[in-house]
Amino acid sequence: MDLTPKEIVNELDKYIIGQKEAKRAVAIALRNRYRRSKLPKELREEITPKNIIMKGPTGVGKTEIARRLAKLVKAPFIKIEATKYTEVGYVGRDVESMVRDLVEVSVRMVKDEKHHEVEEKVKPLVERKILDALYKSIEKTENQTEEEYREKIKEDYLQGKLEDNLIEVEVSEAPKAFGMVGGMGEINLTDMLGGLFPSQKKRKKMKVKIARDLIFNDECDKQIDDDALNQEAIRRAEEDGIIFIDEMDKIVGKESGKGPDVSREGVQRDILPIVEGSTVATKYGNIKTDFILFIAAGAFHVSKIEDMIPELQGRFPIRVELNNLTKKDFKEILTVTKNSIILQYSSLLKVDNIDLEFTDDALDEIAEIAEQENETSENIGARRLHTIMEQLIEDTSFNATGKHPMAKVVIDKDYVLKSFSDTKKKYDLKKYVL
Repeated sequence: MDLTPKEIVNELDKYIIGQKEAKRAVAIALRNRYRRSKLPKELREEITPKNIIMKGPTGVGKTEIARRLAKLVKAPFIKIEATKYTEVGYVGRDVESMVRDLVEVSVRMVKDEKHHEVEEKVKPLVERKILDALYKSIEKTENQTEEEYREKIKEDYLQGKLEDNLIEVEVSEAPKAFGMVGGMGEINLTDMLGGLFPSQKKRKKMKVKIARDLIFNDECDKQIDDDALNQEAIRRAEEDGIIFIDEMDKIVGKESGKGPDVSREGVQRDILPIVEGSTVATKYGNIKTDFILFIAAGAFHVSKIEDMIPELQGRFPIRVELNNLTKKDFKEILTVTKNSIILQYSSLLKVDNIDLEFTDDALDEIAEIAEQENETSENIGARRLHTIMEQLIEDTSFNATGKHPMAKVVIDKDYVLKSFSDTKKKYDLKKYVL
C-alpha cells in the first residue's frame, strides 16, 4: 500500500491521540519501505530500515502506534517483551524465537489470504461433506421418498436449523507439540521435526457449525501449494515484517553480578545480531533479518537509552520521546477516537437496554481526574480511563439485566463528583502539604 507519510499519520490519528513526533517517525519508516521497493535490486540490497526506539511512560500509545501501523499495511507484526528472553546458556527463550514467531504470523496471514482466494471453489465441497454426514445421522421417516428426505435435510441445513446437530466427520489433527528445556534454552522438537510428524486424519463427532470450519480449512489446504505459501510467507516477513520489542529498558542497567540482572547485557548482545542482520532457521525455511523493521520501546525511568550497549544503540538511529497525556488528550481519547471508550461502554450497556449518555462537563471532569491520578500516583497513561470508567458505571452495569424496557441514564458532572468524592478530597488536601 503506497500511502504517503501524511496519509499514514491521518490514519493513525483515528486511533491514537497526540504523539505527533512518534507518528511522523513511523510514517517515514513505512514510506521508506515503499520507496526502497521501487529501486533497482543492487541499490535495494544496500538500504536497510532505520529502526526506531520510543521512550515514554506506559499507556501513552507506543504499542498501539506500532500495531496500527502494521495493520494499516497488512504487514506481519509481533509484539514481544525483552524480559522474556535470556542470554544463551541460561534456561529460557532464546532471542531467535522472536523471528520464528514473526514467520508463524506471516504464514497465518498468507494462508488466510489463500483460503479467501479458493473459498468459492471449496464451499460446494464443504456443503456436500456435511450433507453426507447429516444423511447418515438423521433417519428418514416412513412416508418420505429418498428425494424428499434429502431435499428436506438440505433445506433445513441451508436455513441454519441443523447447526447444533451432531455429525461424524473426518478431520485433520495436528501433532501435539512437545519439547525440552536444556542449557541452550527452550527447544520445540515438533517445530524442528515438523516434516516427520504430518497431521493425522481422525473421525470425530461434533456439531455442524464446528465441523464446517474444520472441513473448510482442510479442503482449502488441499488446494494450496505449501512450498509456494511458505516462500511467500518468508518473503513477506523479510521485506515487510515489524518486530516491536517492549520493555527494552528492563534489560538495560548496571550488572549486579547475581539474580535476574546477570544476563541483561547478554540479552542485549544476543539481540544485536538479529537487529544487525542475520539468518535464522525456521521450519518454513531460512529467513534473513536484514530488512525487518525493529521498533523498541520502554519507559526508561531508571535506566537511559544511553545505558544500552553502544553497538545496539547504533542500530536504533531514530529516537522518539512520547509525551505524558494531558486533560485535553484524555477527553479526545474518550470521544474522538474511532471506537472510542464512551462508544464501547455505551454499546455494551445497550445490550441490556441501558441508553448511556455523558454530558460534556462530565467528560471534562473524568479527563481531569485521569490527569490528576496519573500525576499523584503511578502514571499508567490512557489505561487510567478504564479504571475511572469502571468505577463510574459500576452500579449501572451491575443492576442492568436486560429484562426491562430501554432506560436512559445520563452521567453529568455532579454524578462524577459524587462517585469520586473521596478522590477529589485527596487532591484538595495535597494543596496544603508542603
